Amino acid sequence: MLSCQRHLFAIPDDIHYLNCAYMSPQLLAVEAAGHQALTRKTTPWELQIVDFFEPAKRLRRLAARLIHAADPDRIAIIPSASYGLSTVARNLPLRAGQNIVMVEGQFPSNVYPWQREADRVGATIKMVSAPRSQQRGMEWNAALLEAIDEHTAAVAIGNVHWTDGTLFDLMSIRQRTREVGAWLVIDGTQSVGALPVDVEALQPDALVCGGYKWLMGPYSLGIAYYGPAMDTGIPLEENWINRFGSEDFSKLVNYQDQYQHGAARYSVGEHSNFQLIPMLIKAIEQLLAWQPANIQAYCESLFAPVLGQLQDWGLFIESPDWRAHHLFGLHLPPDSDLQPLQAMLQENRVFVSRRGNAIRVSPHVYNTEADVAALMNSLQQIRQTANA
Repeated sequence: MLSCQRHLFAIPDDIHYLNCAYMSPQLLAVEAAGHQALTRKTTPWELQIVDFFEPAKRLRRLAARLIHAADPDRIAIIPSASYGLSTVARNLPLRAGQNIVMVEGQFPSNVYPWQREADRVGATIKMVSAPRSQQRGMEWNAALLEAIDEHTAAVAIGNVHWTDGTLFDLMSIRQRTREVGAWLVIDGTQSVGALPVDVEALQPDALVCGGYKWLMGPYSLGIAYYGPAMDTGIPLEENWINRFGSEDFSKLVNYQDQYQHGAARYSVGEHSNFQLIPMLIKAIEQLLAWQPANIQAYCESLFAPVLGQLQDWGLFIESPDWRAHHLFGLHLPPDSDLQPLQAMLQENRVFVSRRGNAIRVSPHVYNTEADVAALMNSLQQIRQTANA
């Protein structure tokens, strides 16, 4: 199993950062790559044509390895999850009377594009609510499968729920979408990089991922996998580098109807980004060295000793069978006042997120037993104050 990797980050000892789902801290190696990349434009006469293409190709190859995609040309470079999801929504063959299935409380970037398309053609959004039970994850998955019917055009969800890490059984959902001829579109922003994903086994129609969370990369750069259903689609924008033959700058005015092979048509304009591409490359190289399965195991080992205590304190935590280990929610009783807890966490320099009535905890390999202890101490102090 992985040992603690805190030495690869600039995190002070008194900072207990359990909030990677908000934004990952930057690896020192990624920071160094960014500093080096920033100097490239200082001497633009040294930039070559190959610099517009080869780093991006390397990023696609690395991203393909991370998600087990056989063909790197199925990877597009995007600036954000919303960009990648809007691209899919634009190309979904959606008709009046059909529905798009989602889950309650989904992140807005994976809701708004579908709402727009549904409103445009007269389709509907079918939102599957979270059950209020102790078997929440299992029952939520069952309800999700039941919601998919012959009128479903797409299921658009995350691999895990962004607020509390509830796992969705993508293989079962994929099987059901095949039965009704629907697309499966996954927002992997809160999973890819920390949770194993195999697109060759799953064969989604799209997997979209922002890069600044579990990919450990910079803000404003991400990756997307687009399956065969997207091969002849229309991109959000028409930029020169995505057209066939763009490697020959002397012939760019010989306008081309044909796009580059695969998913390249969907990459954002100026995706050669000389500053951010090297940073995301360095980040994914580190993830490949760690391996997502090992990250899961490390996060599980950190919190396994305290989960029983948290549940004894009256906090609901989803069953390990139905949640991730890198992201999970501590659901407080409905009448809980979260303000004192938030103040205590801030005082103890413990960084987590409040999402609804849950405290979202999202550890990584830079966290230590001291970070877990700081969280537990904060919770215990609030309990003692409340019972005084």
